[in-house]
Amino acid sequence: MTHPAQPKASHFINGAYVEDTSGTPIPVIYPATGELIATVYAATPAIVEQALASAAAAQKEWAKWTGTERGRVLRRAADIIRARNHELSVLETYDTGKPLQETLVADATSAADALEYFGGLAGSLTGEHIPMGDNWVYTIREPLGLCVGIGAWNYPTQIACWKGAPALACGNSMVFKPSETTPLCALKVAEILCEAGAPAGLYNVVQGMGEVGGALVTDPRVAKVSLTGSAPTGKKVYAAAAAGMKHVTMELGGKSPLIIFDDADLESAISGAINGNFYSSGQVCSNGTRVFVQKGIKEKFLTRLAERVKAGAVLGDPQDEAVNFGPMVSENQMNIVLGYLEKGQAEGARLICGGKRAEMDGFFIEPTVFADVTDEMTIAREEIFGPVMSVLDFDSEDEVIARANATEFGLSAGVFTRDFARAHRVIGQLEAGSCFINSYNDAPVEAPFGGVKASGVGRENSKEAIKHYSQVKSVFVRMGDCEAAF
Repeated sequence: MTHPAQPKASHFINGAYVEDTSGTPIPVIYPATGELIATVYAATPAIVEQALASAAAAQKEWAKWTGTERGRVLRRAADIIRARNHELSVLETYDTGKPLQETLVADATSAADALEYFGGLAGSLTGEHIPMGDNWVYTIREPLGLCVGIGAWNYPTQIACWKGAPALACGNSMVFKPSETTPLCALKVAEILCEAGAPAGLYNVVQGMGEVGGALVTDPRVAKVSLTGSAPTGKKVYAAAAAGMKHVTMELGGKSPLIIFDDADLESAISGAINGNFYSSGQVCSNGTRVFVQKGIKEKFLTRLAERVKAGAVLGDPQDEAVNFGPMVSENQMNIVLGYLEKGQAEGARLICGGKRAEMDGFFIEPTVFADVTDEMTIAREEIFGPVMSVLDFDSEDEVIARANATEFGLSAGVFTRDFARAHRVIGQLEAGSCFINSYNDAPVEAPFGGVKASGVGRENSKEAIKHYSQVKSVFVRMGDCEAAF
């Protein structure tokens, strides 16, 4: 019997499911059990060509639609996603292993938010009139053309729409390549956009590994590349896109600081630390994995944190809504995280809780807290992408700002304090793109999201994303005679 997660075919191109079994088979493994639940096939050169050719053709038609007409399609797609939230969330849980309790509220719903928001903006994308005395200039905001989106495995439905919604709102088309680890959800996004009235070919999904990504990124028809992934992958893709002078958005990793001052509300700060380390089993790029706790409250913080983690984390079948803590996305990712757990202990960090693979089927790792972590330790420097919290001590504000910024990354940062002057003062000095005060990891579509330094370039979501999926043409109009020197 076919598993319910098995898609109709591997790719969605030109308004239909397309299969080509001569591509490399990609097994889809359910992280909660380790079982094979589906197989898709990597795109062959012929499939890649179909996707790019149909997207290029559809973009020409779509760009002629009014912004309001384009917005109507995106908003209709948002409505369909909301109506099907349960089945899409179940699929997301099969794809990623994230608990259904989480996917029901954070994944397809977030995708729908993006389609609704950019659908609402689409009709408002205008240029400006610039008076120049007797003459004048006007500007036109134009689409870039064909965009390529490359997704990560932690938020497959959301990322498909965080990239697709602003691209389509601006009049572009998109070919989206999901992560080979989580290939299922983006196909549903493409199918729903077609159902909502998008022209066939406007949003295509093709499967594959780096080779397929490389073929998409380097194709001369492609105007823009948007990647969510690791910093090393980002550097490679950025370089390949630069060779063709393409626009890019790079949403990469982080090693973000979460600073907790001794006047913070303790329960609230612990909630922020849990959200910033254990939601999605720690597989979130913006996670605040370096938790700096002022020395005055350090032991109280650690004691209470350990109590809450041990009592609150419910590991088990992610399709059970009582479960709130799922497995790693893959066996490979689990083994990477286990390696960091060994390094943390070997380098002298104090294990407060967790620290090992959970004794159950699937790729589960216990939520882990290390204390007495120093800035030089591997677990404080490298992005782990798993449920591993490093707690570091600090004395003064100036000291913690300097240490928080002493990293190549700069995606996110958070501050917990009751002193709002201090909160704004500290956030103002932290080198990070997406920041939080007395909260952590909120990502509403209305707010720009993205990093500085090695954490990337460009911004997703909000009006800022429009700038990254469009370009401005200026037209100088002379009303009188044109003169020349001779």
